[in-house]
Amino acid sequence: MLGRLLLILTLALAGCAARPGPEVLAPDAGALPEGARLVRVLTMTTRAPEANLPGAFGDSRSIRPSWLEYEVSVPPGHRPGKIEWPDRNGSSADRNFVVRSRQTLSRDAFAKRLSREGVGLYVHGFNTRFHEALFRTAQLSVDAQIEEKPVLFTWPSAGYPGAYLADRDASDFSRAALADLLRLLTKGRSASDAVPVLAHSMGARLTMETLVQLRLAGRDDVLDRIEVILAAPDIDIDLFRAQMVSLGPMKHPITVLVSSDDLALKLSSQLSARRIRLGLVDVRDPAVQRLAVATGIRIVDITDIPTDDPAHSRYVGLLSGEAGAVVENTLFGEVRLAGAFVFNQVGGVFTGIGDVLAD
Repeated sequence: MLGRLLLILTLALAGCAARPGPEVLAPDAGALPEGARLVRVLTMTTRAPEANLPGAFGDSRSIRPSWLEYEVSVPPGHRPGKIEWPDRNGSSADRNFVVRSRQTLSRDAFAKRLSREGVGLYVHGFNTRFHEALFRTAQLSVDAQIEEKPVLFTWPSAGYPGAYLADRDASDFSRAALADLLRLLTKGRSASDAVPVLAHSMGARLTMETLVQLRLAGRDDVLDRIEVILAAPDIDIDLFRAQMVSLGPMKHPITVLVSSDDLALKLSSQLSARRIRLGLVDVRDPAVQRLAVATGIRIVDITDIPTDDPAHSRYVGLLSGEAGAVVENTLFGEVRLAGAFVFNQVGGVFTGIGDVLAD
């Protein structure tokens, strides 16, 4: 039974398209086309460097994290929500996402770059390779028009749909490193200048476990300076309840994005003895509404957002402006209520379901 479910998961997530390899990380410092946009991505990873591929990181784990800065160019004809990967004609900055430069940093040098400006953190999910996480970070930064400098935390996902359990172990392996990064991101910042943290899928589970670790360590100073969005979180609902008991209310309420048609999370539930995942909860269920109000979080159903991508990645369309979201009413902005909501594509409105509670 487990083998059959893993096969289904592999087919569902892999699709028919070939995935790019680490060769896309090779820097190309050629002429920059007119209209291309440059994004500098600070990156911390618990992946070990690939011995035979300079500048590449795979699924091997490293106790000592690496700290890097990448400059990525986004092509002039970029479509919101998409990553223009190299095709059969190769890679070109006028058609594709391209790495322009890569610099390895010390932890201190990384920290100094953080102190210069506002930052926002992205934590990727299951079945994600290093270069996929890097380009996704750049894409979200450009399309969401985020003013903060993008920071990527990438853990040693195998980048293979059949490696679900190995990925879960790899995310757990990375918890202390993520806690260290959050300490760096919030150092010297005021509570009113919260660092946005977007965590997807299994990365949401890693993020929640890290938040609990910080609370138990008495690091309220860190927790008060971050604002967390969990997109399609692959977290057992009972585990999440227990995490919230340990974590308690956050100064900046957690937002949870859910979709009822998320096939990847349905398969994850099957792999977990049919235990429901947080990213699949029904916001119309009174128990879910009570959970949201009691824990002071926002649960937002985004199922109605149309997407050409798997439902598990629907958050990309929302944050990239494909869903008609209004800048002044984004999840990083003016929605300041705890409770259950449905995102209405028309006008980018969040409609409350059941009781809502002002923070």
